[in-house]
Amino acid sequence: MKPIQRSLLALALAPLLLAGNCGGGGDDPTPPQYPFVLAHGFLGAETYVELLDYWFGIPAAMEDEGAEVFVTQVSAINDSYTRGAQLQAQVENIIAQTGAAKVHLIGHSQGGLDVRYVAGMRPDLVASVTAIATPHKGAGAAEFLADGIEDDGSFLSTLINFFGGLLVPVVELLGGSADPLDARSALLMLSPQGVAAFNTTFPDGLPAGCHPGASVVSGIRYYSWTGAVTTTNILDITDPLMGIAGLFYLLEPNDGLVTVCSAQFGDVIADDLIMNHLDEINQILGIGSLFEVDPRTLFSDHVRRLADLGL
Repeated sequence: MKPIQRSLLALALAPLLLAGNCGGGGDDPTPPQYPFVLAHGFLGAETYVELLDYWFGIPAAMEDEGAEVFVTQVSAINDSYTRGAQLQAQVENIIAQTGAAKVHLIGHSQGGLDVRYVAGMRPDLVASVTAIATPHKGAGAAEFLADGIEDDGSFLSTLINFFGGLLVPVVELLGGSADPLDARSALLMLSPQGVAAFNTTFPDGLPAGCHPGASVVSGIRYYSWTGAVTTTNILDITDPLMGIAGLFYLLEPNDGLVTVCSAQFGDVIADDLIMNHLDEINQILGIGSLFEVDPRTLFSDHVRRLADLGL
């Protein structure tokens, strides 16, 4: 069904859905067995300038479905070995704090690589891994920059690290973690070559080519979804940036920063969403396409999906 047809159908059914939800006294949702851990992407933070949550409105939507949700924060700019180790320590603390046997890991963008690291290092603590718009085959923009910084003594490498150092106060001002911050390692990590090396160590859930990957490996369930457009709403001030970034991929369907092919992983829930890279986390301030499902609904549905599996 085309996006506009879905929207018209939703409008037509809205009165019936509201009537069914009012005064019915329906059963509360079955809560999932394990807590959820959310991992942000490159340049991410739990909250920006103490005002704007990275996962805008998403934890509350998940909690409405009975989920216990933890929002984590790792180095804003670094490779996924460093960030993954930081995330692993936080997961271990969450396990100790809650007494839960395992957690569900959800990562957006580079955060999807971070959660794969944790699942590879501590599979005993992980019930599921969900990667949202994660560059499992690398990102074009990172490849463009990484070509000039293979040599640590190169001019571009020196320049990247210089500006990376200047980013420290900016990252801290925004509310992200700048300890440690390594722009060069981050770009090399996110290049196709860097991610390919990462994949040899953490292969679970990866597809062969542009296809879904294994949905269950060693008892851990793997999922993904991604947007496939770069601009979605003229009122969103970040749309022009996504449109320009998407030019790195030209003819490949992408969300502005990650191609659909690169994002496919595990059980692919959706790979044609009318969302760009920021819409997927309900940014900015929930401004997105009028013809697509609310991003929060994807997370709520995922909580129910895992709860129905007894997880």
